[in-house]
Amino acid sequence: MANHYRNPRTEAVWNDLDAYLLFCQNYGYRFNPEDLYNNKKYPYQQFRKYAAGKNCKNMWEEDTKRMNGFRPRNHDNRNNNQGRYHSGRR
Repeated sequence: MANHYRNPRTEAVWNDLDAYLLFCQNYGYRFNPEDLYNNKKYPYQQFRKYAAGKNCKNMWEEDTKRMNGFRPRNHDNRNNNQGRYHSGRR
């Protein structure tokens, strides 16, 4: 009978991949196994925040806001009515 040796590093990768999958499902991120350990990817950045116990963005809530018509206020053009009511002075 063959002895099944388990590499602890491989087990850690599989456990991290399972945790990342659960995070993506619970927080509404697209799961891509290639993003694991890639700090340049936004979902993995949020997963790292979650694993550290910090606040991370819940995309289910963000998508719900967008679907219900919530639009963030654009502060750059708040008082910029030059095209419509411009008096000619600058």
